[in-house]
Amino acid sequence: MRSLLAAFNDPEAARRYGDGPQRFVPGADDLHRMTAILLAERAPADARVLVLGAGGGRELRALADAEPGWSFVGVDPAAAMLDEARRVLGPAAARASFCEGYIDDAPEGPFDAATCLLTLHFLDAEERTRTLRELRRRLKSGAPFVAAHSSFPQGERGLWLSRYAAFAVAAGADPEQAEKMRASVDANVPLLDPRQDEAILRAAGFSDVALFYAAFTWRGWVAYA
Repeated sequence: MRSLLAAFNDPEAARRYGDGPQRFVPGADDLHRMTAILLAERAPADARVLVLGAGGGRELRALADAEPGWSFVGVDPAAAMLDEARRVLGPAAARASFCEGYIDDAPEGPFDAATCLLTLHFLDAEERTRTLRELRRRLKSGAPFVAAHSSFPQGERGLWLSRYAAFAVAAGADPEQAEKMRASVDANVPLLDPRQDEAILRAAGFSDVALFYAAFTWRGWVAYA
């Protein structure tokens, strides 16, 4: 995790980060649109939204564009990534505040909604559960939460990671870069099976957990505090 944080704290790497999801995450922009729709089903027009793993700003920008009355607290451990989020948000940054750190550093809330996209796969099962419990504690009762990250059947790990790399190449990534990413994910990311991820959401206190997004090695769920 420390090595990943060091990479994300490089301003040039942070500037380039936004290109990654477009090549490695099928339907990345649509994932953001679906997230806004799911949150808006229950969040009020003036919702205060907690965004855990906000670095880079694309998720924040999509939510801000979709709901002009929402305000945001973006949390991320990498200062360079938060700087990039401010840049990407542009004028909408006036509706956001930023917190450098992890879930324990986030304001207490209570928040009307929350998201955690492309982040939780960096945490092992124990820390993932603890983080989600702390996030839920900061939400109003019944508030919506959307999580999406890498999650796929671990019994076929090699096959699915080869598909992860093949999609990136098909989307325009350099084959050598895609192979490096595949190898790095395989060696360093504590991936779980989707059933484990759903169980963790329930163990953290979320209810009505429902899968809404599945694309190769990625899964997304909506749940409620």
